[in-house]
Amino acid sequence: MNTIVALIPVFPLLGFLISGVGYRHVPKKVTTFLAPGMILISFIFSFIVFLTFATSHFRYLATSLPHHLFSWIRIGPLDIPFSFLIDPLSCLMLLIVTGVGFVIHVYSVGYMKDDPGFNRFFSYMNLFVFSMLLLVMGANYPIMFIGWEGVGLCSYLLIGFWFKNHDYNNAAKKAFIMNRIGDLGFLMGMFLIFTTFHSLNYQDVFAQAKGMAFGNPNLVAITLLLFVGAAGKSAQIPLYTWLPDAMAGPTPVSALIHAATMVTAGVYMVARSNILYVLSPATMAIMGMTGLATALLAASIAIFQNDIKKILAYSTISQLGYMFVGLSVGAFTGAVFHLTTHAFFKALLFLGAGSVIHAMGGEQDIRKMGGLKHAMPKTYWTFLIATIAIAGIPPFSGFFSKDEILGKAFEFSSLVWLLAVIGSLMTAFYMFRVLFLTFFREFRGTDMQKHHLHESPAVMTIPLIILAVLAAVGGFINIPAIFGGNAGLSQFLAPVFADARAVMEHEAPLAPGTEWLLMGITLAGVLAMSAWAYHRYIIKQLGLLPDDAPRSFAVRLVSHKYYIDELYEAVIIKPTMWLSKMLHEVVELRFIDRIVDGVGNMVVWTGNTVRYIQTGNVGFYMFIMILGIILILFFNILI
Repeated sequence: MNTIVALIPVFPLLGFLISGVGYRHVPKKVTTFLAPGMILISFIFSFIVFLTFATSHFRYLATSLPHHLFSWIRIGPLDIPFSFLIDPLSCLMLLIVTGVGFVIHVYSVGYMKDDPGFNRFFSYMNLFVFSMLLLVMGANYPIMFIGWEGVGLCSYLLIGFWFKNHDYNNAAKKAFIMNRIGDLGFLMGMFLIFTTFHSLNYQDVFAQAKGMAFGNPNLVAITLLLFVGAAGKSAQIPLYTWLPDAMAGPTPVSALIHAATMVTAGVYMVARSNILYVLSPATMAIMGMTGLATALLAASIAIFQNDIKKILAYSTISQLGYMFVGLSVGAFTGAVFHLTTHAFFKALLFLGAGSVIHAMGGEQDIRKMGGLKHAMPKTYWTFLIATIAIAGIPPFSGFFSKDEILGKAFEFSSLVWLLAVIGSLMTAFYMFRVLFLTFFREFRGTDMQKHHLHESPAVMTIPLIILAVLAAVGGFINIPAIFGGNAGLSQFLAPVFADARAVMEHEAPLAPGTEWLLMGITLAGVLAMSAWAYHRYIIKQLGLLPDDAPRSFAVRLVSHKYYIDELYEAVIIKPTMWLSKMLHEVVELRFIDRIVDGVGNMVVWTGNTVRYIQTGNVGFYMFIMILGIILILFFNILI
């Protein structure tokens, strides 16, 4: 088992080295099979590991122990082995990263076939998968942090992949810098973990944490710092503005990094550290409020966006907020469940958007689309399935994962449940808005675009179909008892969250009648919002106004994303730039440079002055010698 586990991240790394080092010389045909093939092999190995857990009681014993590869860092009391932890949670994440990653790699072969940076693109993609695998497989926080930083680097490289566009470079830098803010919190959290527990290995830290008091100040500080890291990577308030700008990268990048894997790293990290969080109620409350605010803010912004990728980006931010709400109320399985289903339908939505953009010649404004369901039937039907799934309409996957979070939220607080339901209703509205404006009624683009409309090739549509199947049936992996299921995913993940569940055991589950009522209310609202979107954008044909059309203040406010970017520009960026300019012009140029230049000028002046003493005249030298003797005698007499 150790060999199989160790090889899972090796193949994507090998793909990166071959495609990356020889990207100018490796034939495109080789990369076409090499890059997706390496991810496929990792998926096969991950599936073998998963089967070991799914079919044997062994998963509760030996295979949950770290797989030690070699000693890495050993300095005094600090002992960090390079080990992988293979347990139910990491098994699930391995399947998501490699499975969805493989499908996106196959899609990318068709999407990027004419790009001159084909090899470079796939080398970055392979490196990203390798980094994400390290993140989810690590048996300690430092290995997670290596993968954490690796996906941040790959995000920077892939967002700015078309680096000749200056705006894309700015988007890449924005993502990199905002992620570094969160990463600093993660790093400080690790320092405090080692100070508190004298170890950074999960097993040691969690075992000691179980014996600590509820609300221990050290645990609160640790979890808050770790949550700062999670907020940066998973785009939560206030560190979320990088994600919409990250849509500058190729669409498969959006599907892989910003839907299925990287942005869920924060959710995974909190779920992995579950025992620390349940013992820190203050952090749980802050995380819940942040998640709710993020979900509602992003959903409201998405309603008034017209760029199809920007809408999906804000949707991703909103769904991540839902996951953090789930984590904050103790629904760890629900959050991981929604992470899984979200990987399916959001990757499908991004790839479907890429198919549309590909057919439209690069156009991303949904107001200039319309009527595409006849020209692109496969893209339409798969996009429809993803829309129904994310809206939470049964029996598609999003219904089951959202329902689990909402049910747990109601147990915690009816207000939290109500706010989460409002966000869910907004999700249904803006997603059906995208569907109707993109695929229904008449085509609103140019004649040239209409002439070139076509369905994407099989290499792009087959991944859409695979993800559509997963988005449709993915919810059945965790059917609750109220529907006659056995909550298979909950049972599978039970060993991971056992300690957290023991701490929260006092909470009573919902009565079946209450659960049916809550589901009915939510579903009725979702269907009503879908019908409203149909009435507004199909029957009334509203929502096609140009950007300069007169609008109310509230609509302008939301359309401009609450001017958050402008606020950051005014409050953070401009003062920082002004301070930098002042430090440069006043402190550096007028003070530091003058001191340095003064020292240099003094040396030059002294040298120029003293050199006149070296005249070469013997009489002058004797005069100076006698003068020196007289001065020495004079000073001796005085002393």
